[in-house]
Amino acid sequence: MPRRRVIGQRKILPDPKFGSELLAKFVNILMVDGKKSTAESIVLQRAGDPGSALW
Repeated sequence: MPRRRVIGQRKILPDPKFGSELLAKFVNILMVDGKKSTAESIVLQRAGDPGSALW
């Protein structure tokens, strides 16, 4: 707990391909050991399949 001032929450940037903040949060949760590009590639590969549900 800081003594000087209240620290604001960081803004989550939207997903670069779809522009979705919810998808960016999902990628951040899916990420393991800081491997964001791997998590993004898994999600985007799965989301790119036409006619299939995401999970």
